[in-house]
Amino acid sequence: MKLADQTLPPAADEIVVSVAAVAAQDGAPAMPGHSFKFPLHVNARGMAIGIVATVAFVWALQWSEKFLVPLLLGVFIAYTLSPVVQWLERWHIKRAIGATLVTVAILAGLGAVLYRVQGEIVNIVDELPKITQKMTKLLTDGNGGQFSTIQQMQAAASEFERATANVGADGTRATVRKITPAAAAAAGGGIKVMDWVLAGSVGLATFVSQATMVVFLVFFLLLAGDTFKRKLVKLTGPSLTRKKVTVHILDDINTSIQAYMFMLLVTNSLLALLMWLALSAIGLENAGAWAIFAGLMHIMPYFGPLLITAAIGMVAFMQFEQLRMVLLVAGASLAIATLVGTVVATWMTGRIARMNPAAVFVSLLFWGWLWGVWGLLLGVPVVVILKVVAERVEGMEVVAELLGE
Repeated sequence: MKLADQTLPPAADEIVVSVAAVAAQDGAPAMPGHSFKFPLHVNARGMAIGIVATVAFVWALQWSEKFLVPLLLGVFIAYTLSPVVQWLERWHIKRAIGATLVTVAILAGLGAVLYRVQGEIVNIVDELPKITQKMTKLLTDGNGGQFSTIQQMQAAASEFERATANVGADGTRATVRKITPAAAAAAGGGIKVMDWVLAGSVGLATFVSQATMVVFLVFFLLLAGDTFKRKLVKLTGPSLTRKKVTVHILDDINTSIQAYMFMLLVTNSLLALLMWLALSAIGLENAGAWAIFAGLMHIMPYFGPLLITAAIGMVAFMQFEQLRMVLLVAGASLAIATLVGTVVATWMTGRIARMNPAAVFVSLLFWGWLWGVWGLLLGVPVVVILKVVAERVEGMEVVAELLGE
């Protein structure tokens, strides 16, 4: 039996495409200078498994959002505060005491800021119904006294609801009183206040519980120090090369995340300070609260400045009712966000992460779709970690090249 004379059949999941062969089958003449063959190997089975695994992984990320978001937020905050604890250790302060002092100091600082602006926040909440009524009146007046389409739809829905509610058990229908758009708007448009209160209470309770989890996680991570790093290095096995690669990856992640979080702290604090000065000089009410809001929203690249400009511009329109003042406030907000975000943040991000702006924008779209606002906040640090790992792990060079400059 001669094995050399036998021809092995090609694998079912291995496909080779030739440009010349396709042209010959179609009856097209071969173009001069294009007689080369371009083999395209497609592993159909591997591709199918990869697609299924990717879909399952994305679904798992979305399903575990309530667990992963506090976890990642706590890890990133712990990375940011870890140098402070290490600095206290160099002053012969035990790590447990240092972690406690840092955590208490951060909580005290946040409490002091909230106490300072709580009056302005309460004023904003109290003025929300007035702002809604004022906006409705302005929209109605701007429409020539005619009610808007939304108000007419609310009136029609209220009239239909009343008509169906008045149908008796014997099939007779009572007289239906026509509801005007103004009456529908006054009735709340079918929206029950208690539903909003209940939804807000549940959301507040969820936020408080997750914030408590993040605080405890940050404290325990600061207390652990390099314990997890040593355990990860130990789990890589006895190979000295793999241990070195793991140490380099963890060090790069540590450096990149700390630098990026420090950049966020500097740029957002600078933006909040400049916004407070500008809004106070213009005369906008509750300037401190809106400055803090601007600093928090600026964490989201690209989308944050647009949201800041729209929100503050609407507030200025409600207060001044002058197009000139609206343009002044919105222009000042956009100018400050552009200065800090484009000049300062871009320069610092380029020096820290050296990321491709297009890749960052696409990743923000993905994480925003996956986790909403939290995805926009955590998307860039996650991509930074992915880039660092891809640069060190063999087989992920394509990912590192796509994410890099």
